Parts: sequence; structure tokens; C-alpha cells
Amino acid sequence: MTHTVLILTDDTDSVAERVAVELIDREVPVITMDTSQFPLLISIAAHIESGSDGWAGVINTPHGEVNLAQVGAIYHRRPTQFTMDEGMSAPERAFAYSEARYGFGGVLTALRQSGCLWVNDPMAAMRAEYKPVQLVTAARIGLKIPKTIITSSPEEAFAWAKDIGKPIIYKPLGGIWHADEGKVRVVYTTPISDLTELRDPALGRTAQMFQERIDKACEARAVVVGNEVLTVRIDAGSEQGEIDWRSDYDSLSYERIDLPRAFQDRLVELHKRLNLVYGAVDLIQSADGQWHFLETNQSGEWGWLNLKTGLPVHKAMADVLQKGPAWAR
Repeated sequence: MTHTVLILTDDTDSVAERVAVELIDREVPVITMDTSQFPLLISIAAHIESGSDGWAGVINTPHGEVNLAQVGAIYHRRPTQFTMDEGMSAPERAFAYSEARYGFGGVLTALRQSGCLWVNDPMAAMRAEYKPVQLVTAARIGLKIPKTIITSSPEEAFAWAKDIGKPIIYKPLGGIWHADEGKVRVVYTTPISDLTELRDPALGRTAQMFQERIDKACEARAVVVGNEVLTVRIDAGSEQGEIDWRSDYDSLSYERIDLPRAFQDRLVELHKRLNLVYGAVDLIQSADGQWHFLETNQSGEWGWLNLKTGLPVHKAMADVLQKGPAWAR
């Protein structure tokens, strides 16, 4: 019997819909579930006993019933937070949310132990959020990475920058989106033109990451799905976009390319070592033609690349989800 694919995202996710349509065209059962609807519109009844191979039971959703025993793949695309009953007090809602996380979320997580494929496994995705983990893994398998320092010492940062003798940049360790007194602030990659700024005592207030600035010919996003690597070259047409292409999408141009086979194999190996099935990798090609790994985004976006270039990520994702437990083995 063909297994069921469960897609965790909200109802407005048109990118996930492309994957769902592809699976439906292949006659693979698929249900999209918005976890913010638990427990108001979604309910669960799961059970287990001695000698069981895994959790059994059902999840009832507005889009249909999910038989837990038949779920063979979960696309952890864009899960949403549970919504608790407003009739409860704040402490009651906090307790209820915790129980939902460990109960509802725990049952879904436990399906992995019965052979269900997660794209990506939440535990592995959480670990891979740490850039130091990514960089050391990349370096160990032979990928080129920028020279990097993570420090809270102004003098160490200054000495390191002077020692490498190349332009450097600052990059946030926790992503570009940050809350700031009720507002959302975006922190992009920032060139450091005056090295004496590194001696500012304020640098010592937290960990900071600095990297050499690579003289680049272009950038690229390589989308790794299982054993497949789909890549788009990205060229920026503005000064700001040249520094960080995410800061000026209107200036970008795109072209589908094929990375060298050996480099593709290393990217696949990187994700296997990180226990990731999917990753959106940011790359730089230096002026001498060498490709350099910057980071992989375990939930990185690919929808706009599909629209701009026809990059068939939805088909590659459907391939993996359709195999489900067979791919996991």
C-alpha cells in the first residue's frame, strides 16, 4: 500500500502546494496540516502498548483523517504554533501548549522510529542551525570555506583581521531577522572597512562572527534534495546586492547551472553528515573559479527560484517523499 505524505505548513503556502500537486499527480496520498489549528480544529487519538512497532491511531484535520500507521513521510515545511483556547488563563494556556508540544508533537516525532522519513528531522534541523557545526563539517569533507573567527574579544578580532590581511565582513550567527522593541530588524552581511572599529569594547557584549571577504565572480544557491543538487547562479546588479543579495532582490538575475560533479557529491555528503534530507546552500564562486561554501539553510526558500528559472525542486522533493521509508533506509 502506498504510504501517506503529511505536509506541515499553513494554508497559504503556495510553495508547499506545488509539492502536494506533484504528489497527487503521482497518486500518492497527501494531506496538508496547519498545526496552528490544534486543538481547536484538529484532534488526535494515538495509542501504543507492549510489543507495538509504533504509535497507532488517527489525527482528524479539516483536510481529512490521517492514519498514523500509514504516514511514511513528513515534509516539515513551515510548521505553525499551536493555538490555545483563549478561555483559559495565561498559566493554563502555557501548560496546555507544553502538553500539546510533548503530546501531539511527540507522537509525530516518534513516527520516525517506525521508519517515517522526515524532511527535515526537527532534531537534526535544530542542530544544523549552528553555523559552527556547519562550517566544521564542511571543512572536514573538503569544501572550501571562508577564514572565520567567532570571538567576544575586540583585541582578538582586530589581531585576526590584521593577520589575514584581506577585507573582512561581519555576519550574524542567528539569521538576519531580529526582534527589536516590538519591531523586526534585518541584519545583513556588513563589510568592515575600518579595522579599528573591531576594538570597540561593545564587541565584547556577545559572540561575533567575522569572515574573510572573498573576491567573488558570482553567488549561487544550490538546493540539495536527497542525492540531487539543483543550482541557480545569482548575479547582483547593485552595490548592496553585491554585498548581500538578500538585501536587493530587484537587482538580481538568475541562471540555472550545473556544479562540478565532485562538488555536488560533497554537498550531498555534508547534508548526510548533518542528517538533513533538504538544504538550501549559499555559495560563492571566487574570481579564480573556485566554489566556497557559506552555509546551508535547512528550511531555506526555493519557491522564487522555481518561478524565476523553472528549477524543479518540487519534483525532486516529491521523489524523496514518495519513496518515504525506502529512501530513509
